[in-house]
Amino acid sequence: MSGRLSQPEKIHLQHRIAIFASGAGSNAKKIIERFAGNREIDVSLIVCNKPDAGVLNIASDFHIPVLMIEKDRFLKGNGYVDELKNAGISFIVLAGFLWKIPEVITQAFRNRIINIHPSLLPKYGGKGMYGSKVHEAVIAAGEKQSGITIHYVDEQYDNGDIIFQATCPVSENDTPDTLAEKIHKMEHENFPRVVEECVSKMIIEEKEKRAGLEL
Repeated sequence: MSGRLSQPEKIHLQHRIAIFASGAGSNAKKIIERFAGNREIDVSLIVCNKPDAGVLNIASDFHIPVLMIEKDRFLKGNGYVDELKNAGISFIVLAGFLWKIPEVITQAFRNRIINIHPSLLPKYGGKGMYGSKVHEAVIAAGEKQSGITIHYVDEQYDNGDIIFQATCPVSENDTPDTLAEKIHKMEHENFPRVVEECVSKMIIEEKEKRAGLEL
C-alpha cells in the first residue's frame, strides 16, 4: 500500500539507509550486499515509485521493507518525510530514481542524500537527462570519454557538490548500449564503496559532535 511499509520494520540500528529506485535495482543490490552483516550501517528501506520495478523483487529477496510513493504527495505534500523519520532513516541513496527530490526532503536530510549520474557532470546533466538519453547525447557530441558522477543532492537537478568521478573511454564503435555497459560496470564497482565512505564520514562527524557536547 502506498505510504506504508510492506514488511515489518527491522530492529533499530544506529544508521539506516533508504535507497530510492525506479528501475531494475542493480545498483541497489550491490549496495545492499556491501552492507550485509555491517553492525553500524544497514539498508533498511527501499522507496519506489513504480509498482513493476525490478528493485521490488530485490527488496523481497533481501527482506527489506518497501515504501511505495505517490507523485502528488511526494512532490506537493510532505515528501514522505514522516515515514522516513519514523523508519529511523538517517541517509538516502538515489539509485536510478527518476523523480526530482522535493525541497522538503533535501531540507530534512541536508548533506545526507547522494545520487549517481551516468556522465561526467556538469556535462549531460539536468532535467530529462538519464539512462540511455545521456549515452546517446555523449556519443552524438563526439565525446572521447564519459563516466560516472556521485554527488550530494540539493534542490536542483544534478547540481550538488561532487563527491567522486570515474572515467571511461568512448570509442568510435560505441553505441548507447555498449557505453551503458561500461558505465554500469563503473557504477557497481564504485557506488557501494562511496556510499559507505559518506555514511562513515557522517558517523564520525556525529561522534565528534557528541564528544564535544560532553566536554
